Amino acid sequence: MKYSKEIIIDLPREEVIAKMEDHKNFKHWQKGFISYRHLSGSPGQENARSKLKYKMGKRDIEMIETIEINNLPKKLVLSYDAKSVFNRQKNYFEEVENNSTKWISDNEFVCAGFMKIIAFLMPGSFKDQTYKYMKDFKAFAENGTSVLNE
Repeated sequence: MKYSKEIIIDLPREEVIAKMEDHKNFKHWQKGFISYRHLSGSPGQENARSKLKYKMGKRDIEMIETIEINNLPKKLVLSYDAKSVFNRQKNYFEEVENNSTKWISDNEFVCAGFMKIIAFLMPGSFKDQTYKYMKDFKAFAENGTSVLNE
């Protein structure tokens, strides 16, 4: 399954990137985020790997994030490998008028087992989750609004 989402963030691109790259900010815009642990490679650089943990409903989810391409401030390609789900996310950051940034997120999901059925029956749930993270990042970056307060 492939899809693309985009959002305008009313901040300069450099500020958007700085807030997005800081893993200490994840808890403020990724609901369910529990922890981040660097595993290998140079942090923030290509081939760096990290373990992320989330609580989604009653499920605990662990995934390995790999930085595939880091051409910031324009492009960042990440992959996420979790049980039965592989996601590649190509992120593009474009400068737009009024010191704003357009964030485009191209996503590709490859699912196995039960998750393959979920992806087939409810592809909108994947798209909705991606866009929710994007909206929550926008609220955090622009206004300091945290999902921890929901």
